Formats: sequence, structure tokens, C-alpha cells
Amino acid sequence: APLGSLISNHVSCQVGIMLGGLLASTGLILSSFATSLEHLYLSLGVLTGLGFALCYSPAIAMVGKYFNKKKALAYGIAMSGSGIGTFILAPMVQLLIEQFSWHGALLILGGFVLNLCVCGALMRPIALKEDHKSVPEFLEQDYVPEARKRDLKRMSICSPLIKAWSHESLCSWKEYDFLLMPGFMVLAVSVLFMAYGCSPLFVYLVPYALSVGVSYHQAAFLMSILGVIDIIGNITFGWLTDRRCLKKHRHFCYLFAVGMDGLCCLFLPVLKNFPLLVPFSFTFGYFDGAYVTLIPVVTADVVGTSSLSSALGVVYFLHAIPYLVSPPVAGCLVDTTGSYTASFLLCGFSMIFSSTLLCFARLAKKIKRTHLRSLTKDTGTKQHIWTNGAIAYSVTAELDQKDVEFLAADTNSYSNR
Repeated sequence: APLGSLISNHVSCQVGIMLGGLLASTGLILSSFATSLEHLYLSLGVLTGLGFALCYSPAIAMVGKYFNKKKALAYGIAMSGSGIGTFILAPMVQLLIEQFSWHGALLILGGFVLNLCVCGALMRPIALKEDHKSVPEFLEQDYVPEARKRDLKRMSICSPLIKAWSHESLCSWKEYDFLLMPGFMVLAVSVLFMAYGCSPLFVYLVPYALSVGVSYHQAAFLMSILGVIDIIGNITFGWLTDRRCLKKHRHFCYLFAVGMDGLCCLFLPVLKNFPLLVPFSFTFGYFDGAYVTLIPVVTADVVGTSSLSSALGVVYFLHAIPYLVSPPVAGCLVDTTGSYTASFLLCGFSMIFSSTLLCFARLAKKIKRTHLRSLTKDTGTKQHIWTNGAIAYSVTAELDQKDVEFLAADTNSYSNR
């Protein structure tokens, strides 16, 4: 994901998606000729996986650049495609395997995935006002280190060669300046806990259902329900958060969705039969689709649209780490305790902590803004106090240098009398 963002930023989103589609298609075609597992590890695992990763971040970032008013709905429709594709392609691939064997199925899928190059070519680049932010505007950002500001100001009076180098350095720094933003740091930590909590449910829901006496077909049906409702959650929650009454509160809608998924995980160990597990699949699937839709929206609200591609690359990279780690950890807990309770409780508390962390950070930011506004109002009004002919200002902050010099000069002249 970060590599896809890097390519899309330095070249274009079109090139990133087309390159990813070419690599994914090549990996699938080479896999059709595999004669060993090692061959499949390299072709299907590394090459195809790298291709899909290159496609994902630029495609999601392009949605944020094209849509502003209906951004959440646009993301919901775009991201529901993965669920719809999985729902349709799963039986289709099984049919291909029965008709042409797995070799032929991979070969056909390789040709099918090559259409990603066509999709990438259709994504027309678009220039945003944020992409042309000037150097003085960049230096005014409060999260840019002071040492960096001094260096750039010093270079502004140097030779043209150094100016050109400093411009390239500035562009390179600007691409990842969001990493120093406190809001993005909190978001990144919360994503780690959120991803840890949601991943094991998709792996262990069916085994858990089988362990409490649900039949295999009913357990598989639970996953089908979860997948379909996930798609509905993608679209409907995006539409809801684009309404005027909720548009300003999309951040809290995201927190609510993550928190609801966490509560579902906490209640799962007490659901011991199929009629109780069906509502769980509905609820967890809907809110899973809901917060997945809002991840790019919340990220864009934090870092801005111009840095969205790079930020999404980092967010999805962090999202993938717990996805890789949490299922083995959950399986280890199941083997150690002999039940799924500890694993599901850990998942639930992890997601609730992710939601709570972002909520407290949001509230702290709001309190800070309110405090700064009150200070600005207090310091904006200066009172004139006459004391022995000298003028002093009653302010809450420190006096500026001109006031200090004026008071010192006037005091000296008064003492000489």
C-alpha cells in the first residue's frame, strides 16, 4: 500500500493502478503453470499480492479527489465492489475449477484481472487547489518543525541551485508531513487496535458456530449473511453520513461503528445457537461495512485531500499488520484456554479501546480550540492604564518587544526628571 501511494504521488494514480493490474495478472498467469508450493508462494503470494496492493490505495485516493459533497457515499459504493466481487466470484471460480481445473481457472482469472489496466486508464487525473500550496503557506503549518522552517527560510536567499534543491526537498517533505500531525498519530494507533479486533471474527466465526452445535450449512450461511450485510453497510452508512445532520459528525459516526463492532464481539461468547448468531452476523456485518467506508473519509478530514494517497498507504499498511498477527494470537488463546471466550473478549476490548482513544483525542482537541478562542478574545482587547504618565497594557499574555521598549524608554525619562 505505501509503495502504491509512492508511485501515484510521483508519477500518477493511473500508472500505479495499471502497473498493479499488470503485476497481478502476470502472477495469476504464472501460477497456472506452477508445479510446487514454492512457485505459488512467489507468483500468487508475492507477485499477485503486490499487484493488488499497488491498485488499492491509488484507487481509493482517486475517489476522495473526485468527490467532496457526497464523499462518504462515493467511498461506500466504491468499497462495496470488493464485497460484491467476492460474493459473485466465489461460486464462479468454483465453477471454473470444476470445468477447467485449477490451472485453467487461474489462467482465466489472470486475463480477467488484466481489466484493472483498463480501469486505471479511465481514471483521469485531476488537479486540486491543495496540491499547489505555496512555500510560505507550508511554513505556516504548526506541525512543521522549527528547525525545518529555519533551514527553508535560510535557503530562500541562496543561489538558484540551492533553491531548486530546497524546492525538491520541500516537495519530498510535504508528501509525508502528515506523519508529524498529532491527529494522524492518534488515528494510526487506533487503526492498529481496530484492525486487531476485527480480523479474528472472520476466521473463527464458523469454527465457533460449529463448536456450539450449529450445522455446517448454517455456519456457512452466517458468513454469507455477514458478507451481504457488509455490502449494505458500505453503501447505506455512507449515504447516511452524507446527510446534512450527520456530515459534520462523521468522525463520531466512525467511532460509533467501531464501538458497536466491539460490543458485538463482547456478547458473542454468550450466543450459543443459530437464532442468536444470525442477529450477530447482521449487526457485526453492517457496522463492519460502515466503518470501513469511513476510514478514507476520516483520514481525509485529518490530513487533507492532497496528502490522502500517502496517508491511506500508511493507514492500510498499519491495518494489515494486525490482520497478519491477530488470527494466530487468537488461535493460540483458543488452544490454551480450550474456548473462544478469551479471543472474542480481547477482540471486543481492542475495538472499544480504539474507539475510546479517538473519542478522547477528539474531545481534547475541541477543548483546546475553545481555550484558544477564549485566550484570543481576552488578548484582543487592550485596556489603557495611566500610571504617572506612562502607558501600560493589561493583557493576559506577555508584552511584545515594542511595548517593552516603549515602557523602558518612558520609565527612564520619568526617572531623569
